[in-house]
Amino acid sequence: MFIPLRRSVVVIALAAATALLFAGCGHKGTASVTNHNAADIAFATNMIPHHRQAVAMADLAPSRASSAKIKALALQIKAAQDPEIALMSGWLKTWSRPVPSGTMTHEGQGTPGMMGDQAMAKLAASSGPEFNRLFLTMMIEHHQGAIDMAHAEERDGTNVGAQKLAKAIAAAQSAEIDEMKELQQSN
Repeated sequence: MFIPLRRSVVVIALAAATALLFAGCGHKGTASVTNHNAADIAFATNMIPHHRQAVAMADLAPSRASSAKIKALALQIKAAQDPEIALMSGWLKTWSRPVPSGTMTHEGQGTPGMMGDQAMAKLAASSGPEFNRLFLTMMIEHHQGAIDMAHAEERDGTNVGAQKLAKAIAAAQSAEIDEMKELQQSN
């Protein structure tokens, strides 16, 4: 199985992408105040709570997952998405836009891949193999939603930093989906 190698490649790719983002986005990782549009604002505004929900899901894994590989994947997800939340929050502040609070878990938010309150409660109440199954199923759907939002940013955004982040998110989360599909087959 090639999961450890794939994880190493993803971690290296994420580190390189983050370094490029911070190097290419101006002072202290913020994006240009003038070089953004409504798509860039929507991307950051929607991706922050989306990432927060993924981190909340990942935070459940250490105490509930029965698979060491799922626990490691959850740590990887958290390690990637926490800095991206901080980066996008900085952009919104620079753009004089509000930073969303919370995770917006309610049904019908219109954000691709967001889990509803009931699904999140079910995940939080599960453990062992049931948690493993739910976590992988939900996180694959969640990641696909992030990829869809990233592609919209790549297509419609104008901010170079936001577009670089969108490309990095799409690549990293596609690789993680592949890894999760392999884990589904082995669990």
